[in-house]
Amino acid sequence: MTVLVTGGAGYVGAHMLLALEAAGETAVAIDDLSSGAVWLAPSPGRLFVGDVGDRGFVSRIIDEYGVTEIVHFASATLVPESIEKPLDYYRRNAASALALFETCVAKGVDRIILSSTASVYGKPDASPVSESAPVRSISPFGASMAMAERMLTDAAAAHGLNYVILRYFNVAGADPALRAGQIGKATHLVRVAAQIAVGARDEELRVFGTDYQTPDGTAIRDYVHVCDLADAHLAALMLLRAGEPSAILNCGYGRGYSVREVVAAVERVTGAALPTVDAPRRAGDPPQLIADSAAIRSRLDWRPRFDEIDIIVSGAIDWERRLHVAGAT
Repeated sequence: MTVLVTGGAGYVGAHMLLALEAAGETAVAIDDLSSGAVWLAPSPGRLFVGDVGDRGFVSRIIDEYGVTEIVHFASATLVPESIEKPLDYYRRNAASALALFETCVAKGVDRIILSSTASVYGKPDASPVSESAPVRSISPFGASMAMAERMLTDAAAAHGLNYVILRYFNVAGADPALRAGQIGKATHLVRVAAQIAVGARDEELRVFGTDYQTPDGTAIRDYVHVCDLADAHLAALMLLRAGEPSAILNCGYGRGYSVREVVAAVERVTGAALPTVDAPRRAGDPPQLIADSAAIRSRLDWRPRFDEIDIIVSGAIDWERRLHVAGAT
């Protein structure tokens, strides 16, 4: 069996390839390099540069390598950018997913893991948020991923596809051996804070919103380590291989940290103050987003290994220090 990882030269996809390699799995990868890099992929020789929306291109890889399962990470993921460029996000996330699912049906690939997002929930009424919460995205990113989810579930009902959709919360951190980490434009809190901490950015950390109805006034998120996220996708693959029913599962730890708590973690790890400045709220940001993780812990053989904010922050800082020294981005 060969697993095809889309977005395999990107942040989460590269970690997924490392997890598959450690498990003794055979994998190939596709990436258009819009946000990834060839050097980030664990096995560049098995990375094919192209668009997952190109049916002929994907079909040839499925045929040549005997692909039996697909783990789909290839998507655009920046909420602020999605508000500025909504049509780009619907094309890259929804339209490309449609083409990929059509290819799966045509080629008989019936096990699919879709890497989705908690952004599909928008501003949930309750916290922690469970998988039964209404899907009502407040950003084009969340809406485009909700479309991909719906297409997959409808295709499954019509064509017998087996799937797991993982709605992950705020992914952060890096491979402990520093074989992979986040590159490209930084907008997420942990990475921006890590870049400032190592001197890669000469600026203050902007705290977007200080008047939320939270204990310290700043937004709260459930941060999940990227290696734990990759392990969850691998566990989801094993679930489908065992013949278990398809599922939609949150991927988070079930507890959150505010922006100021993340800042404090960075300061603990580095032993130095992190310069910050208060800023207005950003459009599309809910005040609090924490996973109800009961379902994923029940359905999958998944035990997080890095579920401490200081571990997540420390790995992110080590990775940014490596990039800064190497002059990479």
